[in-house]
Amino acid sequence: MTEYIPRKIDLDLLEWKDSTDRKPLLMRGARQVGKSWAVRNLGGSFENILEINFENKDFAGAKRVFEKHSNPHLICDELSALYDKPVKAGKTLLFLDEIQACADAISSLRYFYEQMPELHIVAAGSLLEFALQRILSYAVGRIRSMYMYPFSFEEFLLSQKRSLLLEKLSTASPENPVSDEVHQNLIELFLRFLVIGGMPEVVAKYASTGSLLDCQNILDDLTQAFFVDFAKYKQRVPTIRLEEVFSSLIMQTGQKFTYSQAVSSASHVQIKESIDLLKMAGLAYSATHSSADNLPLSAQLNPRYRKLMIFDTGIYQRFLRLDISNFLSGGKIEQVNKGALAEMFVGIELVKAQNNRVPAELYYWQREKSGSAAEVDYVVPVGQDIIPVEVKAGTKGAMQSMFLFLAEKQRPYGIRCSMENFGTFQNIKIYPLYAAGKIQR
Repeated sequence: MTEYIPRKIDLDLLEWKDSTDRKPLLMRGARQVGKSWAVRNLGGSFENILEINFENKDFAGAKRVFEKHSNPHLICDELSALYDKPVKAGKTLLFLDEIQACADAISSLRYFYEQMPELHIVAAGSLLEFALQRILSYAVGRIRSMYMYPFSFEEFLLSQKRSLLLEKLSTASPENPVSDEVHQNLIELFLRFLVIGGMPEVVAKYASTGSLLDCQNILDDLTQAFFVDFAKYKQRVPTIRLEEVFSSLIMQTGQKFTYSQAVSSASHVQIKESIDLLKMAGLAYSATHSSADNLPLSAQLNPRYRKLMIFDTGIYQRFLRLDISNFLSGGKIEQVNKGALAEMFVGIELVKAQNNRVPAELYYWQREKSGSAAEVDYVVPVGQDIIPVEVKAGTKGAMQSMFLFLAEKQRPYGIRCSMENFGTFQNIKIYPLYAAGKIQR
């Protein structure tokens, strides 16, 4: 069995376990991002764990139990007898995996909260968002959600047992840069992480073998698995349409998504629904235009302007068959795909760094004015302020849009993410690309 690699979400799970006002926990996120792995790790802190997988035929009896009963005490009593494991409050973790395959189990979570709150119960699943939409009795306010994503770069460092390097990164800032030697070490690992991505199976394989070829093969398998999953959406959108939109989404990474470039034979409505489904499945994130005049940024959206990206750089580079040898041997990212990969990486790291109790959100700013068009890659809330973030794939690049934004919005400073070390110049703070997750902290 593969050794468990620690995740940041582990601390949140332990906090939930020890909470006095605990609710049933719903783990949400894309397929294969490590939800089940993290819950099983949490189970190690209990006397025992009863794991039920509703997609496994061995647990058909459990499905019938939930179909028959709504009383949590009766459910636990029968599950205990069926699988010869005690289900005791405070001592047992009841884990309902692939819960989207049992609508009655999802509905039962509200009853566990109301009638048996002392029991630790966690549910997880793939394509869970679709199941939740169909179940009217799903009780908002009686269940706590926790969103999970692929490994961040900091978690990747842990997987490589580079805790001292991670410590250097955690204490660094624009005012307190790391040494040149540490910076170069982090850059090398960052470039590897771009290729590998954050999918747990890939990260674990690299941690155990160090083989990029093995990682590439797993990425191929994962990509095919996502396409197979598209067949499960076919009641809403044809499988071929989802494949076409997914492919176009990848091709348009780093620019405003244009519907006419997606699928020439599809309607605007079909493409929009495909995008919404991919986002619900956790396979795509969007950065929406905000005027960024005040907080919250979500109150000033223009949904007609969105940039889209898939959820993992490893899947992205493998899908496009990018020439990874160039920047792995010391080249520059912009020589691979004109910097779109760098902008995508920063967006994904910003998603992973957000509060995992609510869906993550990304925003960017643009001004389309004759003779004065401008665009800032991301705008993020930092404290009570709105900070613009520009991404550069190298160590240089024009900053006209950034300075225009700062002057027009009267913001105190901007952030440049690049291959440079931490630093400052004028009213710009420099964060290395590998430190993008630190921006909002």
